[in-house]
This record gives sequence, C-alpha cells and structure tokens, in this order.
Amino acid sequence: MVIKVLVENRTSVPELGCEHGLSLYIETHKHKILFDMGGSTIFLENAKKMDVDLSLVDIAILSHGHSDHGGGLPVFQDFNKRAKIYVHEKAVEGHYARRSSDKIAAIGISPQVMDGSKVVCTKGDWQVDDGILLFSTIDKNRLCSAANNVLLIKKDNQYIKDSFEHEQNLLLNENGKKILVTGCAHRGIVNILERAMELAGGSLDVVIGGFHLSNPSTGECETEETIAGVAEYLNSFATKYYTFHCTGMEAYKKLKVLLGDQISYLETGNKLEI
Repeated sequence: MVIKVLVENRTSVPELGCEHGLSLYIETHKHKILFDMGGSTIFLENAKKMDVDLSLVDIAILSHGHSDHGGGLPVFQDFNKRAKIYVHEKAVEGHYARRSSDKIAAIGISPQVMDGSKVVCTKGDWQVDDGILLFSTIDKNRLCSAANNVLLIKKDNQYIKDSFEHEQNLLLNENGKKILVTGCAHRGIVNILERAMELAGGSLDVVIGGFHLSNPSTGECETEETIAGVAEYLNSFATKYYTFHCTGMEAYKKLKVLLGDQISYLETGNKLEI
C-alpha cells in the first residue's frame, strides 16, 4: 500500500502548495482512493507534480463536512467522472464556527455535491469493498478536543454544538495489515481508535490522521492533561502513528516527547509505504 500526502498544512517541497486542509492519495492492490480533497484546487495541482493521476481514482471519500476537507470536492467531481464518492448523509447539513462572540462563519460544503450521479450517501458502518470499511458509529466521548466547542450546526434557526455524526473514518485491511485513516478525529482519536480495534478484531498496525489537538482559529493546543491522556492511550499499543493537519505542531511536539519513534509527522509531498 502506498499513501501520498497531496495537501496538508505544511510542505518542505518548494514546488508543492500547502493550505490548512487535507487530501491523501491511497493506492491498494485493488483500488486507487482519494481521501479528502483539501479546501481548494491545490490537491489537484500537487497530484500532477507528484505523478498521481487522479483520473484513475475509483473511490473517493469525504471524511466530514468541513470545507478544509471537502472544499475541493466539486473540482474533483468535474475532473473525475468514474469514481464513486462516499459522503456521509449529514455532511452537507450546514456547518459553522464561532470566531468571536458576535461572529459565526460558515465552514461547510455546498449541498450541490450530493447531486452527483456517483455520490454514495453513507451512514453508520459502511462496507465499501473487501478490506475497506467506513465507520461513523462512535459512542464514547473521552479526551475530545475543546476546540469542538466552537464548531456548530444550525437547527431550528439556532446554532448548536456539532455532534460530528457526519464524521466517518476509514479502516483498511490489506495483506494482514490493519490501517486506520482519520480526517480530523473530532470524535476523539482515542474513541475512534477503540472503535476501529473493535471492528478490526484486534490492535492496529498503523494509524494515519489528524488528531485535532489544536484550535485552528487561535492556534492554541489542547491542555497538557489531554495530550498526556491521548499519549498514554496510544502508547498502550505497538501501533505506528502518523499525524498531521489539525493535530498542530505544538501538540505534535509534545506527543513526540511522550511517544518517541512511535509517532511521526507527515506533510505535503510525503510518501508512505506500508
């Protein structure tokens, strides 16, 4: 399996663009998968420079309904007419962020993306193919990001706290390796990992994803207690962790101290072989 980071917040490759967003290209023995599309056209531009032909992608997945992960989805729909696109049924219900006491910003994606003929509307646990499972059923709430408190949905003309039912995670099983891919882990990486292990029937080999341990509006990371709690749980397993995006560099550095070589940071242009 090969995974390439098409877009992430950072890059050390001058010719590749970056943005606050995420897009991954995943190539299995059977499928070419696009996991999230960033917030603009950058993922597509970078793919060309990285020798990734997105016209050959046959599975596209939107992790959740925020624009930094799905803003580029309409561009992909225009570019690729063959891929099935898996979008949670609640992903386009409208998502917002409280920027200040008197300002609320829309951070969702256009409902029109659901009109595409290749869109598959998902919910719950969704088997895409052998060894490819999407799941959004998370029933625990430990060590979640405090930044979630400013992320909202609109219901009955009122803004209420987002429950993140629209967030789905990807569980891959290939050649005996169990791999979890998350977008932002708004539901808490500990809770998502625990559910993934339950579905996989045991511990995982690799976890790749954003852990949402920072607030993108303020740049502040989670408390020492939260980060230490996450690290303690992750350290309970022999799993290798790769993170990026909403984990935040400050939080990542703290995790690195606690987890050492068990965790690494991936940025735009990086390639991972599993």
